[in-house]
Amino acid sequence: MKPVFKTIVKAISVAATGAFLIAVNPANSNANPVKGSKEKFAAVNESQVDVKYVGSNTESFVFRVEFNNPSAQSFFLVVKNDEGDIIYSQKFNDAHFSKTIHLLKEENETTSIHPTFEITAGSQQVKRSFEISRKYTEDVLVTKL
Repeated sequence: MKPVFKTIVKAISVAATGAFLIAVNPANSNANPVKGSKEKFAAVNESQVDVKYVGSNTESFVFRVEFNNPSAQSFFLVVKNDEGDIIYSQKFNDAHFSKTIHLLKEENETTSIHPTFEITAGSQQVKRSFEISRKYTEDVLVTKL
């Protein structure tokens, strides 16, 4: 009976080792998308993203963000301030994305700000950074009465 027991233990060990190797195979993990999976990401390149400063008004600086996304894949638009804090974040999947972003002016801003716009699709990211400098002048008119 001992030879049968050894054969059974050996068969169980081979089966367990095989199951373990199949389970840890990178081709079976979610880290590598496989054909037919929902999360496919096309290449995102610099030429697909356009961020333009379009002007300002009394309350904000105005930017226009455009992203040519022919595959209509999901992506995030993130806007960060000087400190890297996220001041805007939203997920989109438009094929021809265009959005106007208003960055509010703060009363005590007298020098410059540095907003960064990021488009992220999957592990790919395109960044656009700007510097907005404000300069104030004082006009004095004295009239003799």
